[in-house]
Amino acid sequence: MTNSTEKTEQSILAELTPIFRSIFENDTLVVTPELTAKDVDGWDSLTHMSLIVAVEEHFKIKFKLRDVVKFRNLGDMCATVLASLKSRA
Repeated sequence: MTNSTEKTEQSILAELTPIFRSIFENDTLVVTPELTAKDVDGWDSLTHMSLIVAVEEHFKIKFKLRDVVKFRNLGDMCATVLASLKSRA
């Protein structure tokens, strides 16, 4: 993992790709900032919570509930990850 000050949305997406592929058991899943639950078969409330926990563990952050409920797409999640990492730095 690179230093948080060097992270970009693209580097966050690159780190999220294996997490998403593992949770959805889909080795060809392509993650983009525009990706939403509607775009992925099997993305329901349970897998959503699994994703949140996996992302928190990977980046060693904790999302605030108010942030999670505002996620409209993966780009929103990336922005929140970046903000969390920068606030820690």
